Amino acid sequence: MESKTLKKKSFKLPNKHQVKRVLLGYSLTDGLIYKICIYALLISIGFVYLYPMVVMLSTSFKSTSDLINPTINWIPSTLYLENYKRAFKVLKYWQTLGKSLIITLLPAILQTVVTSLIGYGLAKFEFPLKKIIFALILLTFIIPSQVYTIPKYVTFNNLGLLGTLWSIVLPSLFGQGVNSAIFVLIFYQFFRMSPKVFDEAAEIDGANDYKIFFKINVPLAAPAYLTTFLFSFVWYWNETYLSTLFLDSSKWTTLQIRLAYFVSDYTSQYSEASQMLNEGIRLAATLLIVLPMLIVYIILQKYFIKGVEQSGIAGE
Repeated sequence: MESKTLKKKSFKLPNKHQVKRVLLGYSLTDGLIYKICIYALLISIGFVYLYPMVVMLSTSFKSTSDLINPTINWIPSTLYLENYKRAFKVLKYWQTLGKSLIITLLPAILQTVVTSLIGYGLAKFEFPLKKIIFALILLTFIIPSQVYTIPKYVTFNNLGLLGTLWSIVLPSLFGQGVNSAIFVLIFYQFFRMSPKVFDEAAEIDGANDYKIFFKINVPLAAPAYLTTFLFSFVWYWNETYLSTLFLDSSKWTTLQIRLAYFVSDYTSQYSEASQMLNEGIRLAATLLIVLPMLIVYIILQKYFIKGVEQSGIAGE
């Protein structure tokens, strides 16, 4: 009799409270329904971002016969590399990549250093007109850049800097590069949250303001420096408006500008009917331009996410 009662108890169905606890959890955020919704949302967002890259990668390896074949959708029949060879040649890839890196790396590094100094000064020191200066920095981000582009163009022209690399470097050197106000806010937020105990202990040991900045605050702000540099690098890499306006296109042609004129450059080099431009070649050229950014992000992804969390970009 006891064995029969034990068997009946072992096969007893869960009650309503247990089902509700599994589905909704104790605080609604640890329930099964909440987790399913979160994962479905993340998968949907990931699909939206990854789908164009998958299409680009698949199409770039397709030959002309694969492109017109309705039975081939995702996986090409052969690993066709001719699209990349032609795109590589038309883009003049290595030569143009070197110029693009100069135009991108130099102002990105300078902007990171200068905005860190500005953010540190605003966060750690009190001085006259501090709030006004801070408001003016914010206005440079709120006001559209097209408003002060013409005065900047006229100034560079009068100084003889138009068409040279200095027209891109000088604004970043004086904290007026691409979206510099955001980077000032990042460093301001980070240095403002750093413990004052370290600074006070260094002052007691006889350290001056420069040693406190370079020996204590700079190592602590390494995630903010990395985040700022990556954002600045990406924005300068994708910047075509300022490059076409201020730089001499015959001397400082970037990969993005090459892509804009890719159709005309390709038709001038390949005039044969058998080598006509198709979507595979277009997407191969696009992927070659995106590739450096993907490599940088894959290498620094761990530190980038950590820097975003600690610098307060997505929080507070």
